[in-house]
This record gives sequence, structure tokens and C-alpha cells, in this order.
Amino acid sequence: MNFFRRTLTPFAAVLLVGVAVAQTPPRPSPVPRPVVPDAPVPPPPDVDGKSWVLMDYATGQMLASKEPDQRVEPASITKVMTDYVVSAEIANGKIHMTDPVTISENAWRGGGAGTDGSTSFLKLNSQVPLKDLLYGMIIQSGNDAAIALAEHTAGSEPAFAGLMNAYAKQLGMVNSNFENASGYPIANHYTTAHDIAILSRALIHDFPEDYAISAVKEFEWNGIKQHNRNTLLWRDPSVDGIKTGHTAAAGYCLAASAKQGDARMIAIVMGASSEKARADSAMALLNYGFRFYETHKLYGAGKPLATPRLWKGAVNQLPLGVADDVLVTVKRGQYDQLKATMDIPATLIAPFSKGQQIGTLRITLDGQPVQSVPLVALADAPQGGFFSRLWDSILLWFHSDKKVDAQAPAKDAGAK
Repeated sequence: MNFFRRTLTPFAAVLLVGVAVAQTPPRPSPVPRPVVPDAPVPPPPDVDGKSWVLMDYATGQMLASKEPDQRVEPASITKVMTDYVVSAEIANGKIHMTDPVTISENAWRGGGAGTDGSTSFLKLNSQVPLKDLLYGMIIQSGNDAAIALAEHTAGSEPAFAGLMNAYAKQLGMVNSNFENASGYPIANHYTTAHDIAILSRALIHDFPEDYAISAVKEFEWNGIKQHNRNTLLWRDPSVDGIKTGHTAAAGYCLAASAKQGDARMIAIVMGASSEKARADSAMALLNYGFRFYETHKLYGAGKPLATPRLWKGAVNQLPLGVADDVLVTVKRGQYDQLKATMDIPATLIAPFSKGQQIGTLRITLDGQPVQSVPLVALADAPQGGFFSRLWDSILLWFHSDKKVDAQAPAKDAGAK
């Protein structure tokens, strides 16, 4: 397939091959700045923890890390995975927020008031709405709630662990394996700071309403009110999640996220030495991200970035753009160094459907890829009538001196 590329430097279009002058797409304007010397960006803080990750939510890029792929025990950070699976199964219509869930003896004994772990104090054989169990698991870190959710969702906790691993694989969590829903210490139950960052980003993106539960500061069940163990919720109003964890073997763990303006950061700290240390470490990483990195909206969803020639169609041009806003996060002062190119097939032949991927928008910095985003058709482009198709067939002989594959990628094709 022949492609042409339009390059924006910064964000001004120029044809690399083909005709001499390209159509100029709409372009974002750099944020006005006073003329001051470039300020250096210091290295990230060396925080308390066996492993940790600072991730930019918009791009999924790791901005800083220490031993990000070292396998560690996750303790109750496991419940973020349990939360994701339950939310996904609700979205798929398999279970429902209003479902009454029976508290089995296994959930009661394995995670109830008689254990040393965190609990929601669920009563044996009682029925609890699924929504309340989610609140109990996320806010109170109830092990009994996690086990009850697992049994209701998959029939048994081992079967639910199989679902956890299947979803983890889909998300690209390549260094994780889950054996239970609560995080109770058991052999072959492990994850990494990097994988938990990937999971946290997916939870925020895929199930924002469910994610919002993790910002709730307290929850009462069975007459007992418990506070959210994420102390950053009281320290900084920009923090809105996610989950804490602790066992003697795992140490103190925290998955935290905060949003300031268009920027959202995710900090994962595994194996800190104390509850205060995990909170201080996560806060230091979040502050570093917001202080020394900046997020910009480059292109808006649904706005034409290019209108290439369309052959054999009812119209002569096909507007192309992005389905979602394109945000990018870079070190302070690097925005003007970003470059964008649009890879589009040299010949587009109707029909195309709205939302169908046609090409790829690529964002680079110093020649290194930052983001690749599908360019999609912003409108349906049906075939033209017989005579217009015939005329375009004749013109196509002069459009190129060699035969090319003129078909765009399939509708569901994604960026590689």
C-alpha cells in the first residue's frame, strides 16, 4: 500500500512525498511563555519502597521508576484487580449492582471479623447488595467482601482467580499471577509496580464511575463505620484514588492517582517501610510528575486534521481526525520540540464508514515515539454513482504511474 506522510514541525503540515504543497490542517497553538532561560528537570526523588512507578495517565508512559518489573506480593492491592473484573462483568451484563449476594461460610471465615485481616463485618448467610460489597471492598478493604464478590461473579474464588488472570493478560500485565481475590498471602500470587500502574490506568479509563468509589473517605456497614485507608485523600484534594495494601511479607503498598487540570498522574509504591512512608513516597512522586512534566491537548476529538482526495465516492474529500482528544505529557519545556506526522494511504477509494481507521497520527520527541493514534473517517463516505466511479477510474490511471492497493485498513484495525 502506498502512503504519504504529512509532517507538522511543530504542527505545521508539509508533504514528504507526492505533490509539492499539502493542505494545512488545523493546528494547536503552543502555550505562550515569557522569555526565560530553560529550567533543568531534576532526577526523580529516591522514595521509600522496594519498587515504584510514576506513570502518566494520558499516554501510559512511565515517567520514573525503580525496579518496575520486579515481582512482589501485592497484599490488598490485589483488590484493584478484583474491582476491575467485577466492573467488567457488570459492564458485560453478567452480574448487576443490585444483585443480592449471599455471604458464604468461606467468605465469612476467610475474611470476616474472626480474622486478623481487614473486614467489612459481613454476617454469615446474610444477603448484601453487590454495590455495598464493592464499597466495602474498595473503601474498607474488606476481605470478606472481596471473597463474596468473587464467588458471586464466578461461582468460586478459584474460578474468579482464573478470570483475574485472563483480564490481566488482556491488559498486558505480563508479570502478574493471581490466586485469590483478597490478596491473602499464598504461593504464586504476585504482581509488579508496572503491572499495577497499567491496571490502575485501565480502571480509571474503562470504569470511571466505579473508580470514583475509591475517593469516598468512609463507609458504614453493619453499624460499623470505617475510614478509607488511603490517607492521601485527606492530604491533597487532587488525589482521588486508588487502594492501599499491607502484609508483613509485602510491606506497605499504595496505588495512588491525582488529577490537576488536564494532567493525571498514577504513582505505585510497593514494599514501603510504614504506612506514613508509603503515603509520603506516593505524594512525592505525584508532586514530581505535576511539577516537572506538563500535559497539553494537541488535537480535539472529531475535528478534521486532513481532508484527502476520495476516489469513486459520492463526495470528493474524506475528513479525517481522531476519535478522542489527543493529550501528551512531556518534560517541562519540551512542548515546542514535539513533531506530528500523519500516515495516510496515497489513494483512498470509497466506500468508508464513519469511525473507520484510515491512517495513523504519530507524535515524536527527538525522533522517539511518544504516541500513535488512529486517524479515522469523521463521516460516512459511500460510493458515488456509476458515471462518477467510471470517470474516477480513468483519472486514477494518471494519479499514479504504478498500480497500488487503494483500500484503506479494515474498519476495526487498530494502530500497531
